[in-house]
Amino acid sequence: MRCLMCENFGFSHICKKCRSALLTPQLYRRKLYKNIELFSFYNYDEIKRLLFTKHTDLGFYIYTLLAKESFKHFSENFHTKERYNAIAIDDHIKSGYSHTALLTQALKSYNITPHFNKLRATNHVSYSGKSRAFREQNKRGFRSNTQLKNIILVDDIVTTGTTLTEAILNVGEQDVAFCLALCDLDHAKKVF
Repeated sequence: MRCLMCENFGFSHICKKCRSALLTPQLYRRKLYKNIELFSFYNYDEIKRLLFTKHTDLGFYIYTLLAKESFKHFSENFHTKERYNAIAIDDHIKSGYSHTALLTQALKSYNITPHFNKLRATNHVSYSGKSRAFREQNKRGFRSNTQLKNIILVDDIVTTGTTLTEAILNVGEQDVAFCLALCDLDHAKKVF
């Protein structure tokens, strides 16, 4: 098969050379609602072609690879005595898998426990290409069934932050430790 990045033949959808050169995660951060931090791993423009595979058959493999390169790497290097609970934002299955569930599962470690089916949207309107005003007028309508504390909210792409803000308010801002995403379209600052 051909590598999606360089188009050379190989045994993976993205060859090792391209993974090393193009998919090495960085750490970006910005503040969301009530100064809750959002950490993201990639610049949107660098991986947008890969993100467009989300609702295709190829998306499962691409998101699994991105989860391994970023979220798994994060969990392996996130050493604390505190225990955390990772919750996928709206992890309903679409196109045969849930992209947020894949990312959340990659966080599993001695101090991070992934949880699923805890925060589901009742409104499944597409936000793709829509304005902040549209997003604010068409809220996700999350339903939460959790009493967990020390929560890490997990999403794939953050554009305006309205979805994460709504999720934070739904589960309780005092219970959210921070948020993680593959990429953030806003002007997040590079941590290192």
